[in-house]
Amino acid sequence: MMEEYDVLIIGAGPIGMACAIEARRAGLSYIIVEKGALVNSLYNYPVFMTFFSTSQRLEIGGVPFVSINPKPNRNEAVEYYRRVAEKFSLNLHLFERVDQVEKNADGNFEVQTSKTRYRSRYVIISTGFYDIPVMMNIPGESLPKVTHYYKDPHLYAFQNVVVVGANNSAIDAALETYRKGANVTLVIRGGEIGSYVKYWVRPDIENRIAAGEIKVYFQSELTSIEETAVHLKTPDGDLSIPNDFVIAMTGYQPDFEMLNRLGVRRTDDQRPAYNPETMETNMEGLYLAGVVCGGMDTHKWYIENSRVHAEQIFADINNKKTYQ
Repeated sequence: MMEEYDVLIIGAGPIGMACAIEARRAGLSYIIVEKGALVNSLYNYPVFMTFFSTSQRLEIGGVPFVSINPKPNRNEAVEYYRRVAEKFSLNLHLFERVDQVEKNADGNFEVQTSKTRYRSRYVIISTGFYDIPVMMNIPGESLPKVTHYYKDPHLYAFQNVVVVGANNSAIDAALETYRKGANVTLVIRGGEIGSYVKYWVRPDIENRIAAGEIKVYFQSELTSIEETAVHLKTPDGDLSIPNDFVIAMTGYQPDFEMLNRLGVRRTDDQRPAYNPETMETNMEGLYLAGVVCGGMDTHKWYIENSRVHAEQIFADINNKKTYQ
């Protein structure tokens, strides 16, 4: 038999969890369907990553996030959100991929997953953007030595490493692998280190570059990758350098294919269209929450400034219930 809920939430990240907590408080039945682990994006962050935000600004559900550090790290955050899920006994279906969402003539949604089908009155998409990397689309990008997800620096000890990118992920990877003995080269398309780099990290990378300890090519890009070398296009011409690993921190994007399948309209700059007061899309009863709202502008929304989306959504749902 098809399971029925008032609300189906796609994505078990912090904002999806916040939506579930609001549904619970509103007395609505709900389910969270997640294709990976709990807070899957955070789980895939670098093991030693430190957040820009303080722990208080990452809290959801009124549950205190206590950290011994001024800013918490990835391991603390993963454990915090697991404890939140445990505290509220959230109805989670993990490692279950959403394949299709259809809206019936009666206004309800039918959701087909990799395991079963659901029916719900409302659907909330809170899928983030970390699951789909922005590809370089160059020869050799599919080689095993190339990764778009950096986890731990030990793998790269004493190796020739190229890091592609200018923002936090790239700079953290460059500094951490350098400190494990890697010979690190940064390849940056623009003319400087990214403006979003954490303020306490920027002096470190600038000093390493100035000292010649990390090599950098600005206004440059990889053109191809081979087993033992990479090829670059630079302002001074093309060149090749020895290489063992490429860490391509080229950014990530929302699942546009899913949004298209659902019929979510997008603006000229690829942002999904939604009402900023209610978070409802052009399809009645279908809402967006969290960083997915920013489209390719992945620096617009964070946990700390999108937690409020859950409250906005359920204020609208409760208002609709009042007039039904």
